[in-house]
Amino acid sequence: MLNAWRKRTERKQLAERLCADLGSRARAPVFFRGLGVPDTIDGRFDLLALHAWLVLERLELAGRRDLAQAVTDRLFTGFDEGLRDLGAGDMGMSRRMKKLGSAFYGRLEAYRDAADDAALASAIARNVFRGEAGHDEAARLLALYAKMARVHLSGADVAQGDVEFGPLPND
Repeated sequence: MLNAWRKRTERKQLAERLCADLGSRARAPVFFRGLGVPDTIDGRFDLLALHAWLVLERLELAGRRDLAQAVTDRLFTGFDEGLRDLGAGDMGMSRRMKKLGSAFYGRLEAYRDAADDAALASAIARNVFRGEAGHDEAARLLALYAKMARVHLSGADVAQGDVEFGPLPND
C-alpha cells in the first residue's frame, strides 16, 4: 500500500516538474517577439499545447501513459487555476474547462496527424496564428523548431524528467 502511494507521489512530482519545464519553454520571449505569436492568453495556451504535444508524444512512445496522464492532469489543474485567477467562478467553470479540453485535444490531434513539415506548419498557422494572413513564415519556422525539438526529445529520458527541447528558434 505504501509503495503504491509512494509511486503516485513520485509520478505527481515528476509530472509537475515536466509541466514546469514545458511551461517555461512555452513562455520564452522569442516566440512572442521573434515569431509574432500573440502575447495573449490564447497565444500562451497555443504554445503550451504545442510543447505539451512534444512531451506527451515522447512519454507515449516510452510506454509511460500513466505519466502522460499525470502531466495532462497537472496541465488542466493549471488551466483551472488560471481561469479562477482571471475571475471565473464556479458557475460556468465546467463549460469553460470542456471548451479548453476540446481546444487542447484538437491541437494535439492536428499536430499528431500532420504528415510532413508543410502539414505541421499549416496546423500551426491555423491554431497558433488563428489562420491570420501574413504568418506563413513564422508558422514554418515554428514547425521547424517543433521538428528539431522532437529530435532533441528523442535523445532525452523524458520519463525520468529529462526535457531537452534543443535551441530556441533564432538562437
